[in-house]
Amino acid sequence: MKRLSFPLRIFLLALVLRLAPVIALRTMGIGLDDMFQYDMLARSIFAGNGYRWYAESDLPLVLPYIQLDLTSVEYDPRGVLTAFRPPLYPAFLALVYFVFGVGKGRFFAARLVQTALAASMAPLTYAVGRRLFGREQVGVIAAWVVALYPMFVIYPLSLATENLFFVLVLSSVLALLKAKESLAQTDAPFWRKARWFALSGLFLGLTALTRSVAQIFVLLAVVWVWFFLQEKRLALVTFGMAVVVILPWIVRNSMLYGKLTGIELALGYDLYLGYHPEGTGTFQYPQSLDLMTMMNDAERDKIGIAKALEFIRADPGRVVYLFFRRAGYFFGLERRALTYFYSNNFFGHLPAAVVGGVLALFCLPFMVVSTSATLGLALLRWRDRPETWLLAFLLVGYIAPHLVIIAEDRFHLTTVPFLAMLAAFFWTSGWSALRARWNESKAGRIIVLVSLTFVLLLVANWGWELWRDWDTLVQLLGPNGNTLYLSY
Repeated sequence: MKRLSFPLRIFLLALVLRLAPVIALRTMGIGLDDMFQYDMLARSIFAGNGYRWYAESDLPLVLPYIQLDLTSVEYDPRGVLTAFRPPLYPAFLALVYFVFGVGKGRFFAARLVQTALAASMAPLTYAVGRRLFGREQVGVIAAWVVALYPMFVIYPLSLATENLFFVLVLSSVLALLKAKESLAQTDAPFWRKARWFALSGLFLGLTALTRSVAQIFVLLAVVWVWFFLQEKRLALVTFGMAVVVILPWIVRNSMLYGKLTGIELALGYDLYLGYHPEGTGTFQYPQSLDLMTMMNDAERDKIGIAKALEFIRADPGRVVYLFFRRAGYFFGLERRALTYFYSNNFFGHLPAAVVGGVLALFCLPFMVVSTSATLGLALLRWRDRPETWLLAFLLVGYIAPHLVIIAEDRFHLTTVPFLAMLAAFFWTSGWSALRARWNESKAGRIIVLVSLTFVLLLVANWGWELWRDWDTLVQLLGPNGNTLYLSY
């Protein structure tokens, strides 16, 4: 093993860790609406029926839980053509099904493939980290954090877009950093430099087709190339390639609904949930079912946006309240999914000490990484460091939309590899670097104070979360914790 390169060693370690739960739970089914929908879409692609869901054969599984309004569309037994979900993850699942079939073992096959994807995050984090911060140690430590991070270890068990999205985000940033490095070859022909920017655009486009929230980072990445690298033509190459990747799907959706339509038609649904008067800015049951009975995506989207605006006009002051509540959810403890699956008896009954230990195991890493990353932010240098601005654009471009639409703790997982880099930057710099930043100028003191304030806000948010849900946590640790059947 010592003869192997670090990226390969960290990949193999991450792979083994992720294979363990997948193999141990190889007969486990799926348990969230999102997973059922992705599976339906993938099976439709596999069958050659196009991008459809809720086929006639799937209705017996669905109708006991949600009464679908099939009269709003011309129902086809093959299913309803849809644009509610971005296409790339279902297409990825369909590819897995083409290779391994659509029998009972398809979930296990998908999870096995996802372990390799998830394991690749560790070497990708290493490659990005050492380029972003110019330190080998930062890349090495951040890669170890990602390899061992508990939620990343079990995430391949889920049939969720994040399994593809995490890798594509890291790949997009790495391609952009490699593109910047190619500019050092001043005598190289334009096409040789352009290939890295084209690859960046390719990854950015694929990332947006996995989760459309990435479209904001696509635009910010182009801005970064144009203004911070001062390469207008290469910015156009990056943007052009991203458009080439995304445009066919936009054309397909626009033809389907007879009007200009984006990558997905879920904004109205998300806004409806995010601003519902009985909601708190996150995904909540039973409000999540209100619009899902509708099978016409365009109509659902239109009604969702209209209702959200109605909610806002009725109580405009609540917008600020919901912004901070979403921030709390986004940076919340990573326990929602675990609580749901354990309380719905996916794993049977476990002793209270085991349940409490598992919850602590999954909550503590984010607490350590995010607080350390916040201190690492105070040490960043912005002048003459385009890489720092790229990191800032990624974090702001990804986090901001969730704070104004809808947020969950799982959404922050995309930022964890980058937070791990910032944390590693702080750990390798030490408290002495923070003191030096404090002493160097008035601006330095303000930056350190802001950083420490955000650390206190994070801790306060977690404390409030535990206090708010204390009764549920006590029940979860009790003798009937696995049969509470809590909603997601």
